[in-house]
Amino acid sequence: MNEISIGLLGLGTVGSGVVQIIEDHQEKLMYQVGCPIKVKKILVKSLDKERAIEVDPSVLTTDVNDVLFDPEIDIVVEVMGGVEQTKNLLIQALNNKKHVVTANKDLMAVYGSELLTVAAENGCDLFFEASVAGGIPIIRTIVDGLASDRITKMMGIVNGTTNFILTKMNNGGASYDEVLKEAQELGFAEADPTSDVEGLDAARKMAILATLGFSMKIDLADVSVQGITGITEEDLQYGKQLGYTMKLIGIAQEDDGKVEVSVQPTFLSNSHPLASVQNEYNAVYVCGEAVGETMFYGPGAGSLPTATSIVSDIVVVMKNMRLGVNGKSAISPQYQKNMKSDAEIFSKYFLRLQVSDSIGVFAEITSLFAEHNISFEKILQLPIQKRVVAEVVLVTHHASKRDFEDILGRLRDLQSVKNIKSCYRVERSTGN
Repeated sequence: MNEISIGLLGLGTVGSGVVQIIEDHQEKLMYQVGCPIKVKKILVKSLDKERAIEVDPSVLTTDVNDVLFDPEIDIVVEVMGGVEQTKNLLIQALNNKKHVVTANKDLMAVYGSELLTVAAENGCDLFFEASVAGGIPIIRTIVDGLASDRITKMMGIVNGTTNFILTKMNNGGASYDEVLKEAQELGFAEADPTSDVEGLDAARKMAILATLGFSMKIDLADVSVQGITGITEEDLQYGKQLGYTMKLIGIAQEDDGKVEVSVQPTFLSNSHPLASVQNEYNAVYVCGEAVGETMFYGPGAGSLPTATSIVSDIVVVMKNMRLGVNGKSAISPQYQKNMKSDAEIFSKYFLRLQVSDSIGVFAEITSLFAEHNISFEKILQLPIQKRVVAEVVLVTHHASKRDFEDILGRLRDLQSVKNIKSCYRVERSTGN
């Protein structure tokens, strides 16, 4: 190979980072793969737009066919986003025998299996390291680094926007709305933050991780999702009193061949390593039967961290080209999907209630939990001044999701329970 040519779909924040790394690290890349790497064509929406980096105008195009049908382009790098139209473009690229590298978690969560099948049929590589945690090489760790182990649990912070918001709320006592506005001003949150704050972005990433980690096709619809919009300053203060820190946590766990995948606000014990992950940073815990507990930490987004993962994928494609093994790395899921029922999903729970401040109320509440053999680990009871209502905060021992949901329903029917203010999952240590 005299030269490897790249076609880039998109020249936004991440696309600019890819161009910059290829230019700045050309000497090292040549040493890695044995020949120069050249960005031959870049698809953009406008040829006249001002850009963060200088690019030869002759490289830019507004016609995607200049990338997809150029016989000299070996690898198509997709960083423009979108799902349906983008899927069709990448299928065309693969059918044209071009390898594909993408950072598109929305696309891979929905159509990853289909695209990997098309890639294998055409003898092409399809890599997507940057789709889950920006600059953290978590996908390659799961697929290659832990290939000999059996992964039992993955949990982590995989959305920088929500982690920034919760960090600021927890440290500064500001409201959700105040911190969201600050995150938008700093560029950590989009003008429409729905995908982030409602947990959808994290859910797509957890579907990808669960599919790879458990070798089982997990769809986005299989992920139980709850966002952070309902979290209040009072919730965080009660958590502090009990020794907890709030994070939006993605959890994928396998027990006896059955899997649960969720994204939800979770109270972590302050001693848990994930509790110390601040601001826009990401971290993923991976537990294996042989290796035990490992943690991967780093920037989950941004131009250069994400671009680093993309260029690393490009290097792997090029090494495969030299060895003649492109299209051989994709492995179909080994197991049929087997999701846990609510009766098989266990965790500890934080529950905050407002109840009548009268004799016998607490006994009435505890009897409901006793019927399900659920005991309490921690209890706070605080009268609300000048009102005949008390605030009760409970942390349960392990309970099934089915039993806990049943208890919530019965609590709503009690006259003495005025309001169920909030409930969250609790993770005390990496082992539970």
